[in-house]
Amino acid sequence: MTTDRASVDRASVLRALHVPGDPVILPNVWDAASALAVREAGFPAVATSSAAVARVLGYEDGERTPVGEMMAAVARIARVVDAPVTADIERGYGLKPAELVERLLATGAVGCNLEDSGAGGLIDPGEQADFLAEVRAAAGQALVINARVDTYLSGPRTREAALERARRYLAAGADCVYPIGLADEDEIRALVSELGAPVNVYVRPGAPEPARLAELGVARISFGSGLHQAVQVYAQGLIAKVRAGRSPF
Repeated sequence: MTTDRASVDRASVLRALHVPGDPVILPNVWDAASALAVREAGFPAVATSSAAVARVLGYEDGERTPVGEMMAAVARIARVVDAPVTADIERGYGLKPAELVERLLATGAVGCNLEDSGAGGLIDPGEQADFLAEVRAAAGQALVINARVDTYLSGPRTREAALERARRYLAAGADCVYPIGLADEDEIRALVSELGAPVNVYVRPGAPEPARLAELGVARISFGSGLHQAVQVYAQGLIAKVRAGRSPF
């Protein structure tokens, strides 16, 4: 497929933000309003969270959101911000790589997360590498591919297993690898050093602070659905005050 120059240029801007030691920080969003808040706070790029978007749309995470609804949500986010958007699209919702790329680029997004696990557990790393290579071939340089490595969630929680998958995915054309669930400082430092490529770390309770992750050489920091969960807890508190007959303000 052919890609327009504007998409390639925006992807280039996003790709250049992935600097080891000076990471791009992505407070993941769930709708147009949260995307605008992130942009207004001065962040140079916007990332979605599939789990947060799914819940806003009335679905559970795990590719239960109809692909059309997920793409429409990404499009609304991309429409309102003047910055590169990268979308969490799980494992592609069963779409073939060429169609996945076409539909994603049509939303205005220029980046994506792609997972290497599904309902049956971890995908064979060779199969996932082939899938990523097809996505890269279809997208050219118009998409920044963040390849998730799920071994710390549902597989052998070893550096060797993560490195094997990460190296395959980078060779297949991924721009960045995302060992989700990895939080140990020594392991993060070692993985970053041995890969010599951009690494994304997920900030959650128990994970190092963003400043420390920068010191460890991380190139991308994201927050998953954590911010949305915190917002929901706050909203529940406001609603409880209203139910109790009090002003929430």
